[in-house]
Amino acid sequence: MAPWRDDAMPVAPRPPVALAVPNVSEGRDAATIHALVEACEVPGVRVLDVHSDPDHHRSVISLAGEPLALQDSLVDLAAACVDRIDLRRQRGAHPRTGALDVVPIVAFDDDGIGLASEIALGLAGRLATEIALPVFLYGAVATSSDRTRPRDFRRDGLEGLAHLVDEGGLVPDAGPPRLHPSAGAVLVGVRPPLIALNVWLPDATLTEARTIAARVREAGGGLPGVRALGLYLPEAGMAQVSMNIEDHRAAPPALVIAAVRAEAERLGVEAGDAELVGLIPRDAVLGGPTPSAMRISGFRPGQVIDPTGVA
Repeated sequence: MAPWRDDAMPVAPRPPVALAVPNVSEGRDAATIHALVEACEVPGVRVLDVHSDPDHHRSVISLAGEPLALQDSLVDLAAACVDRIDLRRQRGAHPRTGALDVVPIVAFDDDGIGLASEIALGLAGRLATEIALPVFLYGAVATSSDRTRPRDFRRDGLEGLAHLVDEGGLVPDAGPPRLHPSAGAVLVGVRPPLIALNVWLPDATLTEARTIAARVREAGGGLPGVRALGLYLPEAGMAQVSMNIEDHRAAPPALVIAAVRAEAERLGVEAGDAELVGLIPRDAVLGGPTPSAMRISGFRPGQVIDPTGVA
């Protein structure tokens, strides 16, 4: 019999890599942000990007890793959020429902929805049983056609959501039947890649920022798949149009930024630099204007995500 050789064995397949972009309701305290990021750093998971904003009082953490390791990372993050964030004392410009506010698992295409859904549903169960947090599902794993996006749960604020749950008008998909007293609830979902962009308006009023946002978002007859808010951020000392691009093929970032600048010009308002929050898919920047041409300040090559090499 021939001797056994390592090189005669088939090569084990590489474990699938998943991407999650948890948003936490802390953007000011550096020690807390560091502790939350550190909680994510488990074997098999990489922290790709961290974006914190003191006015939004929010941090966006981009994680990639093996599915079960990614679940472990997010459970540890949830526990750290419960320990360190108290929504009863926390205020910020960005709407929120929880300390660990929203956990999207990213499906880059239809083929990825199955794996992303398994991760999301498994995570929801673990957050319920291990951390005792109520969980609402959205996106591809939503259990109600009336609530498929995070904004569907946030429309009446945290207090409104708590009242709705207390009155029995909405039941968590997993976990306790009431919101956590200090940590609220967690929104767990599956969605395609989303691009979060802000455009600064150095001399605009809040009213002007809101007008521009209303004109560029889909709901106002603007660009398809674009969600936009007009905000005034005291820490920065200026207004901002804060946007999510849900379909970058229908509304490329360059087109969205150009639309904001055009609407600002119509109002006689100066539009400043743009800002990318988190990651951007490679195909959203290939073949179009460069980030510098779009005036995206602080852009780093590491913010470009490729579904074939996220880890």
